[in-house]
Amino acid sequence: MNTVIQRVKNASVTINQQQTAAIGQGLMVLVGIEAADDEQDIAWLSQKIVNLRIFNDDAGVMNQCVLDVDGEILLVSQFTLQASTKKGNRPSYIKAARPDIAIPMYERLIQTLSQLLQKPVMTGQFGADMQVSLVNDGPVTILMDTKHKV
Repeated sequence: MNTVIQRVKNASVTINQQQTAAIGQGLMVLVGIEAADDEQDIAWLSQKIVNLRIFNDDAGVMNQCVLDVDGEILLVSQFTLQASTKKGNRPSYIKAARPDIAIPMYERLIQTLSQLLQKPVMTGQFGADMQVSLVNDGPVTILMDTKHKV
């Protein structure tokens, strides 16, 4: 799984000109699911996301996680994160999981994150044409790939 994790003041998803999800302070997480991803990737990634110390403490040092600041998470599936741009100018999405694999993995990731966060995770809609808005706080943006755990 490839992710783009952004510390945000707020973020939202709009589909067909209707806002369908929104959060205040927390993490905006874009996730690209690869066909080779499995439950171990979900477990590792979920733990990393909720424990990632990228929020400021009282001294202004990034030393707190989303749990510490009672933050929220907005998770959006984005297959284009699996793009390969090695050849030509048109990205290849051959590594992206097909919906029959990706949807259950995405739903499991939502469930796992919600359990760890101890509150619902807001989401986009899998496969929908979405407009994602956010105010990146910092800016703080972290790229994470479960294939590079070590």
